Amino acid sequence: MIVSHLRLRNWRNFQQVDVPLRERMFLAGPNASGKSNLLDVFRFLRDIAKPGGGLQTAVEERGGLSKIRCLAAKRFPQVEVEIHLAEAEEEEPTWRYAIGLKQEVRGHHKPYLAHERVWHKEKEIVSRPEKKDRDDELRLTQTYLEQINSNSKFRPVSKYFNEVLYLHLVPQLLRHPDYFTGPGIPGDPFGRNFLERMAKTPQKTRRARLRKIEAALQIAVPQLKGLTDAVDERGVPHLEATYEHWRSRGAKQREDQFSDGTLRMIGLFWSLLESDSLLLLEEPELSLNTEIVRRLPGLMYKVQQKHKRQILISTHSEDLLQDTGITAEEVLFLEPESEGTRVVLAADAPGIVDLVKGGLSVGEAIMPRTSPKDARQLSLIP
Repeated sequence: MIVSHLRLRNWRNFQQVDVPLRERMFLAGPNASGKSNLLDVFRFLRDIAKPGGGLQTAVEERGGLSKIRCLAAKRFPQVEVEIHLAEAEEEEPTWRYAIGLKQEVRGHHKPYLAHERVWHKEKEIVSRPEKKDRDDELRLTQTYLEQINSNSKFRPVSKYFNEVLYLHLVPQLLRHPDYFTGPGIPGDPFGRNFLERMAKTPQKTRRARLRKIEAALQIAVPQLKGLTDAVDERGVPHLEATYEHWRSRGAKQREDQFSDGTLRMIGLFWSLLESDSLLLLEEPELSLNTEIVRRLPGLMYKVQQKHKRQILISTHSEDLLQDTGITAEEVLFLEPESEGTRVVLAADAPGIVDLVKGGLSVGEAIMPRTSPKDARQLSLIP
């Protein structure tokens, strides 16, 4: 399944969002326009659905409902999220899940459900609050999404949200996980335990994936050969590869000697092969050569030839959006305004569409609009 449509009201930077989504979507906009906050909608639903999570935990981890609610929300302070799930692009949704949140006026200011609704095709199968909720309002502090006993009618929706993966791999965390003490962040979004996750995969599957990743990497790092996994004398998992530079037989290196770009690409390609759930990527172009960034969409497609998953990608890179295979229907443009950020499909923005029809790439048409108006004045600062 894929998320085929997203509707938001008063979520973070956004008063209103109502956009279709495809198997691959790029999010482009200025700094602080809300790209990460838009991706966080899906992490929020995952945090509700996952074991040990739930509505109260998901809201608390974000600083409370007052931090989630759009600052421009006035007459209508309710936060609303609605997700449509379909089997493929442009198909009618199989499932729709909608949630509305309010906050206690007094006391602990706990969030509670204004509504929770679920549709299977055209039939509404959950509509809260229901009589039991009105008789016992404490029930409204929990969603059915998080309750195994209550979500049996829409278990595929709960399973889908639970498997959403967010990745913004930080190479230093992967190289030196022992230097960063503490319990870690739930979901490991920055890759501290990435090698352990790989090691838990059955060996046959693990080695097959690494071979596919090596084939893709050789376009970007042609001297890298024999990418594989290894275990040291303490039982700690590692990545290992041979680099053919000045030595005729090459020299074996482990992940602590890989470049930032190589590690980020390995993390990206592994995630593409790991499952078929929704994958959220933030700025995958970081640490990569310009020419590699331009090839990245094609490399991602190559890695995914037999194993597709929906990907939402935030980016600041015009080079990433130079790929001629990227259409205006695959890009969401985030434009800050006085009362929050407006989100528009690039294909619905006349100025952008006209430029693309005139021969510009999507990146050339969109990215100049994301630059700060007074950016040139930075050079005048003494």
